[in-house]
Amino acid sequence: MVFTSLLSALYQRLSPLFPPGLATCLASAYVENGAHLSSFRHEFVGTLLMIGLTFSPGKWIGADSWQLAWAAHAAGVVASDRIAGGPHVNPAVSVSMWALGKCSYTEAYVRTAGAMAGGLVAFPLFRAFADNSGWNPLGGPEFDPEGDEEGVASGWSEFAAMVVLLIVIYAVNWELDFGTYHYWIKQTITAVVIRYLIETFPKAGPAINPMLGTTWYIFKNGGYPIETGHYFTYWVASCAGAVFASFLYVVYAGGTLFGLKIPIGPIKEEAKEAPKKEKESKKKK
Repeated sequence: MVFTSLLSALYQRLSPLFPPGLATCLASAYVENGAHLSSFRHEFVGTLLMIGLTFSPGKWIGADSWQLAWAAHAAGVVASDRIAGGPHVNPAVSVSMWALGKCSYTEAYVRTAGAMAGGLVAFPLFRAFADNSGWNPLGGPEFDPEGDEEGVASGWSEFAAMVVLLIVIYAVNWELDFGTYHYWIKQTITAVVIRYLIETFPKAGPAINPMLGTTWYIFKNGGYPIETGHYFTYWVASCAGAVFASFLYVVYAGGTLFGLKIPIGPIKEEAKEAPKKEKESKKKK
């Protein structure tokens, strides 16, 4: 009886430190005997940094100046990526990388688990920090089911924002070369676009990231979302946007989508071959 009481007291003391889903996410780090443990670590650390450095502008930094908040947000995007080693910090981005063959399904899963774990830890951690410092608490993206119970309008917003974000990611990472300062320029462009999307697609928070929408909900409400619209908005619509953006990139640059060839394009190769064909036709004449 005493032992049971001790276990109960220990559980009550420790359970608030482990949000719903955290244990599962942590266990996922060792899938395939820890083959993707470094990816999990990058995502976990990157998400912690991303939330701390990009959610604080407007709350802790630049509360009275949108220009300063924008600048701090951009700096936070670049810094979190650089320090953490270039993680996805976004399950929808991981889905896109899997669709394009840039990573395996298992790696995408482990990266998603790492990002989720980072989000589940980050929100209570930074709330405790804000409370102890007397600063404004950080907020998070929220789905409002009133008038949009199925999440159609909010989902469309997340879908469109994800497509734009990924097209920019493809362009600055794989298609453009900024020379000596390539990393700093491409990350700054990405940061500016993210901030622009936040202002342009506010319907669902916005999150433009399934992990942010769900981990914030779990932190705020103490349990998993119960609204179907939440999952449609943040997961179905975002991941659908990621797959659609991946399809567009394959049509443009070639490659495969989920290992399959697309019977359209690649536009990029056709554009390169057009001048050659024109020269050959002129020679024949």
